[in-house]
Amino acid sequence: MPHHLPSIKPRLTTSHFLLSLAFISLCILGCRGNQQVKVESTNRDLQQIKDSGELVVLTLYSSTSYFIYRGQDMGFQYELSEQFAQSIGVKLRVEVARNVHELIEKLMTGQGDLIAYNLPITKDWKDSLTYCGEEVITHQVIVQRTGGRVQPLNDVTELIGKDIYVKPGKYYDRLVNLDEELGGGIHIHKVTNDSISVEDLMMQVSQGKIPYTVADNDLAQLNTTYYSNLNIGLSISFDQRASWAVRKDCPELAAITDKWHKENMTSPAYSASMKRYFEISKAIPHSPILSIREGKISHFDHLFKKYAPEINWDWRLLASLAYTESNFDSTAVSWAGAKGLMQLMPATARAMGLHEGKEQNPEESIKAAVKYIAATTKSFAKVPEEERINFILASYNSGIGHVQDAMALAEKYGKNKYIWQNNVENYILLKSNEEYFTDPVCKNGYFRGIETYNFVRDITTRFDQYKNQIKK
Repeated sequence: MPHHLPSIKPRLTTSHFLLSLAFISLCILGCRGNQQVKVESTNRDLQQIKDSGELVVLTLYSSTSYFIYRGQDMGFQYELSEQFAQSIGVKLRVEVARNVHELIEKLMTGQGDLIAYNLPITKDWKDSLTYCGEEVITHQVIVQRTGGRVQPLNDVTELIGKDIYVKPGKYYDRLVNLDEELGGGIHIHKVTNDSISVEDLMMQVSQGKIPYTVADNDLAQLNTTYYSNLNIGLSISFDQRASWAVRKDCPELAAITDKWHKENMTSPAYSASMKRYFEISKAIPHSPILSIREGKISHFDHLFKKYAPEINWDWRLLASLAYTESNFDSTAVSWAGAKGLMQLMPATARAMGLHEGKEQNPEESIKAAVKYIAATTKSFAKVPEEERINFILASYNSGIGHVQDAMALAEKYGKNKYIWQNNVENYILLKSNEEYFTDPVCKNGYFRGIETYNFVRDITTRFDQYKNQIKK
């Protein structure tokens, strides 16, 4: 099985929640171990939520629902929750559960008002939940490459004789059933390495390391914004209906949620969120050095030389960071809302004294970035000086919290939490895997660690190239 990630013994083994819908519902409605789950009547419907001034939303960490990026709450379901809370005039508070079982239990025991997650609509849960909001239809798709000599598969019968790599759980089970329906012949490879996620497998398809994998269509659609050469047009499963949910004793909240979703579907805010996660490309085009002969990396070299000494950096390292962030485009705006030459997130920019409207000023952007780097450096005072730059770069890309989580995981599994390469970087990768981001030592949940892993390596490698080609 080709892979680029470290093979690390998993902390625990979990099957995908859709494999055990009936069991989960029995646990919720019946017993949990030997104890009955107490379902409380909270009498907290719409009016009580408005009176309190706060909507408590329950969700799960994932790339399509909720995650923290550069210190900012993000995710498609999170943004919709924010829009809904604003529409009813209250503040939003997010509570994250570890799995679907806990998600429903928290709702039923009054620890939250609304599940803002694509919860599968099943008969088992209809007695205790009211499904509401937008009904989403998901299905499993074959993830394959476009372009090249091999034509994309257009029919499930063409899967016969093909090698498909999938995680254990619902994807594997569906392929086994499909193989039986077709009379056999599909070469199904179960990927049991828990350090490899579904998103990692899609990346491997994009890179040509494996020919095919399987994913839900919404997750696959999101990943096409990272890898434009993916084809996700071939469906292999029946549709699965899913939506948000509230308790049965919240009819007013369910009604207002339904009404809001119908009206919000055509709003600019909803469209912007859809584009941000499922349409806008996450890749940044990159260009070569401006002029090796003249010793120029970019048009902003004089600014890098001016401000790099404030943090004791080589100016060429600061230039390498800017190149990776924006391709030296001072007008760049990322999918996540980061702006300018140094791509600071809005909240970070404000905290560093970069006023709104000044983000596209190259000098102001560099000044604020240098200030942020100086502040970040203090968080890694215990890291040896020769290693510190890797941790700072990683934090610039992901936010300090995810790097601290990776350090905690490294320490837990016997690695050196003060060394980046082949130690902490291995665990930033694993933060996209449920077995690891739900570990108690992780405080910041899911993160697409491959971006940070590559970010640090790209910048340091390019810095070495700059040093060889451009005089200090």
